Amino acid sequence: MLKIKDYEFWFIVGSQHLYGKETLDAVKEDAEKIINEINASGKLPYPIVFKTVATTADSITQVMKEVNYNDNVAGVITWMHTFSPAKNWIRGTKLLQKPLLHLATQFLDHIPWETIDMDYMNLHQSAHGDREYGFINARLNKNNKIVVGHWKDEKVQTQIGQWMDVAVAFNESFNIKVARFGDNMRNVAVTDGDKIEAQIQFGWTVDYYGIGDLVAEMKEVTDQEIEAVCAECQEKYELVVGNNDPAYFEDHVKEQIRIEIALRKFLDRGGYTAFTTNFEDLWGMKQLPGMAVQRLNAEGYGFAGEGDWKTAALDRLVKIMAHNEKTGFMEDYTYNLVKGHEEILGSHMLEVDPTLASGKIRVEVHPLGIGDREDPARLVFDGTDGDAVNLTVSDFGDQFKLVMYEVDGKKPAEAAPKLPVARQLWTPKPGFYEGVQKWIESGGGHHTVLSFAVTAEQIEDFAKMVGLKTVKI
Repeated sequence: MLKIKDYEFWFIVGSQHLYGKETLDAVKEDAEKIINEINASGKLPYPIVFKTVATTADSITQVMKEVNYNDNVAGVITWMHTFSPAKNWIRGTKLLQKPLLHLATQFLDHIPWETIDMDYMNLHQSAHGDREYGFINARLNKNNKIVVGHWKDEKVQTQIGQWMDVAVAFNESFNIKVARFGDNMRNVAVTDGDKIEAQIQFGWTVDYYGIGDLVAEMKEVTDQEIEAVCAECQEKYELVVGNNDPAYFEDHVKEQIRIEIALRKFLDRGGYTAFTTNFEDLWGMKQLPGMAVQRLNAEGYGFAGEGDWKTAALDRLVKIMAHNEKTGFMEDYTYNLVKGHEEILGSHMLEVDPTLASGKIRVEVHPLGIGDREDPARLVFDGTDGDAVNLTVSDFGDQFKLVMYEVDGKKPAEAAPKLPVARQLWTPKPGFYEGVQKWIESGGGHHTVLSFAVTAEQIEDFAKMVGLKTVKI
């Protein structure tokens, strides 16, 4: 499901005619060497394509127009190899509607003291050009990314690659469509918000459907389709019948598979990449979707419970940045307040994303004391150890606000035999008490996206691209 088009990034070099054709030819040659080597490094998720050495306002404006209308171009990387008068960039930069990275580098990583002369200085004026170019971007409030360092440095290449993932997510954000089966959970505040403003600012489309629309789709699912998915599950997961009658267990697992197949068909037919459910709206359903949701999460669909469309869209967005690795919908559930061992237990009724799993994933069937339906099948597993980021988006009426902190993710060390759901522990890196206090103080919600595959810097880069107020605790 996480199908992303074959994006590319255009490389534009800044210069001027003052230096003459010989120098401009050398500038182009240097740029092509840099691009070829960086592309071959294996550090970039998308290719860089050399576009032009831009020397006039008209040529810069024209190439930026081409970037805007070419759907395969996700963004622009600029390099001021020689000095480029910044007034030339004003019109084109103002017109640019896609992400911009200013690569502050130079061709050589050293000063060649034995041979350096004014010809060399004229050809290699990156330090000079970076300041002129940087000024106009700051004056235009462009909020572009700046990466500083030698282009052969692995850190620089990694930074470029991570920014590429954010730039692609920015482009794909305008393709995110959320199907809401039912409305928000009644009387809950933080999950609601202005859907029109979200579409204006982020590009997210949010559409409502009655749960009966999904029930109608479920009736069209065939036994052959269910059996095929059931065989896949038997190979992929550990099926734990437990105290259930085997026939009862099988029936309830197959009901989740029926929901999964129907959901996928419904979403794909409408071009939806994320969805929500609501346990208060289950008309015609035998079970609250559990394993069905989780298996779709594993494919890259965004999700959040109780009609929380903001988190569902955010989930899909971060999955794009993360290439769907170790990223998913999460909820703060309960605390461990033992001194020296403070941590948060994250989970949900059923729908924890299996991309977060470490170790074997089990299929289990248990009662659920909410929703007033049959016992649902769900995927049960323990989470992951490592560095992660936890984030949420809240609507404050006059603006959206992103709240996040970095966390130390932890796999639960103890069994919880009476808690048959997926579990993930974490501790905020700012400290448990400060992290929790500042989160609450900032109005961060209880539904979040947890990712071990993206960085806080990437999230901040996206926020700048869309003008989203951000609180990083």
